[in-house]
Amino acid sequence: MAAVTSPESTPQPRVYFQTPPGTEEEVPQKQGRVTVKYDRKELRRRLNLEEWIVSQLMNLYDCEEDEVPELEIDVDELLDLPSDVERAIRVKMLLVDCYKPNDDFVAALLEKVRGMQKLSTPQKKGDLTP
Repeated sequence: MAAVTSPESTPQPRVYFQTPPGTEEEVPQKQGRVTVKYDRKELRRRLNLEEWIVSQLMNLYDCEEDEVPELEIDVDELLDLPSDVERAIRVKMLLVDCYKPNDDFVAALLEKVRGMQKLSTPQKKGDLTP
């Protein structure tokens, strides 16, 4: 199916890539299209969840944001686990060096994760394989 364009149609969104200033080779700007669409509502929920996790970890570890231990609480990994019990065990394993009670954090995290969708790379239009 051919796309129909007319002078009245709005231009397609574009992304411009630039080389950082001060590099030896000057490369002309490349033009690219944003072709991947994500569910913005789900992305916003993820961002809010990540911000909440950071604030909770700051409270649990009594530290500033840049001092929070490098913990990787992967929401997609939690969603892959079959039950809340296994999710709680996984989060508690990540918090093994936290000496404050963290049961409330784990319960609240599991409540926030419940109902979220796993983020996956959308398939290309022509790709029909599941």
